[in-house]
Parts: sequence; structure tokens; C-alpha cells
Amino acid sequence: MKLVAIVGSNASFSYNRLLLQFIKERFGQAFALEILEIKELPLFNQDSSAADYPLIQKLNEDILSADGIIIATAEHNQTITASLKSMLEWLSYQLHPFKNKPVMIVGASYYNQGTSHAQEHLRQILNAPGLEAWVMPGNEFFLGNAPEAFDENNQIKDNDTIIYLAQCLQHFIRYVTVVQDLKGDSIPLSDAISGASESVQEDSAASAILEKQLSLQKKRPIFPLREH
Repeated sequence: MKLVAIVGSNASFSYNRLLLQFIKERFGQAFALEILEIKELPLFNQDSSAADYPLIQKLNEDILSADGIIIATAEHNQTITASLKSMLEWLSYQLHPFKNKPVMIVGASYYNQGTSHAQEHLRQILNAPGLEAWVMPGNEFFLGNAPEAFDENNQIKDNDTIIYLAQCLQHFIRYVTVVQDLKGDSIPLSDAISGASESVQEDSAASAILEKQLSLQKKRPIFPLREH
């Protein structure tokens, strides 16, 4: 299974980038994950064409070729960042790679509530005409107090947090498989049966890897976050 993960910030340093890198490092055996950056994208301008910007074209192609998308959003003024909103504008105006794509939302924030406001707003945006993504319901992963959540090696310190993240990813893999099956209505029956069989096998293999990760993680001692 091939997933892409979008860093929803153009900052040179981002805890959301660290979160996606952690997911890739810790759970990379369960699925292929490519991390996509938006920090070099121009501000959306309706008078311009996406064809004029190779970076926008590449983002479009990467998303189209993926089975599912993970978006890690920061929260600015109780909503998503301007850079992420601009990217979504580019990819819903002349290009529409998010249409019917399964999406999982995660987020890291400096504050206790994580990115709850931004994630709720992002769900609404992704449902808009022109985007029409299939966002996985529930499974809300908010990483609050991000500076204290990571250790000096950029690893999440809290064991329960890692377990919950693994469970959310496991649910997303199953969700991607369900979406793929639903989208298979227009293909020949023989191909649909073959594709469904392959997707179930792939889902089972990825889930087994994540289940093993969960089992190992639950056996580790839990170290609470430092309080400041």
C-alpha cells in the first residue's frame, strides 16, 4: 500500500514534519510512505495556471498515484495554516487529485488541545466541491504540548500515545481498503474480484505488521511526559 503524507506547514521547523517522520520510521514496514512538502509552493492566485508551476504538478501526480493521504496540520488562529489552505486551493481549482481519495488527518501543536480546531475545519474544507475527499471519520490524533512530546532523537516519548497512533493507522489502512472496494464498481467484475482479493491480502499484511508493533509497544515500560 502506497501512502503520501503532507506536511501542512511551510515553516523550516515543524513538529508536524517530525510527527510524519516518526510515522514513516516507526511504521514504515506496514506501508510505503512518501512525505510531501508545501513550503516552496506559491500563494494561490486564480489568475495563474497550475500548469505554470512544476511543484504543483508534482504534488498532483503524487497524490493521484497514492492509495491514501495523511495530512499533518498545524493550527494557527484556530484553523489550518495559510500555506496548507493555499495548497488545497491549487489542488481544487484546475486540478482535483483529492476527489474520492481516503484521507487521514493528524496534527501536532504547542498547546494542550492539540490541533482540534484546525482538524475540524480541515474536515469541512476537504468535503467541499472541488476537493471531495473521503476523510476517515473518528480516529482523531491530536499531539498536544509537542515540544515536550518528542525526545532529543525526535521520537514520541509517551507509550500510550504511540499505541493510539498505531491503532489510528491500522484503522486507516482498513479504511483505504474499503474505499478502494467501493471505487471498484465501475471496473469489470473479474478485475474487481481480483483487486478485492489483492487489497484484502495487502490490508491483512499491513494490519499484521501494525498489530505486531502494537504488541511490542504494549510490552514496553511507560514513561510519563515531563511536566513543566
